Amino acid sequence: NAVKSVVLPGEELRVRVIQEGKEPNQGVAFLEDGTMVVVDNGKRLLGNEVSVTVTRAFQPAAGRMIFAAPHSDGSA
Repeated sequence: NAVKSVVLPGEELRVRVIQEGKEPNQGVAFLEDGTMVVVDNGKRLLGNEVSVTVTRAFQPAAGRMIFAAPHSDGSA
């Protein structure tokens, strides 16, 4: 966990949504270091690389998790 990147709310990232999340309409992506990024309303973006803005970041026992919202046009 010490080598994982620091991500703060408001930061923009470019991620590829690769699977559905646990909640309706969520998508899931992963950063290069393995950090999970939960993309709100990301289910419709499955298989696409999109720009997102970090809304929350926290570190549960299992590792770091980031929640993000996609940009309306998908660009940075």
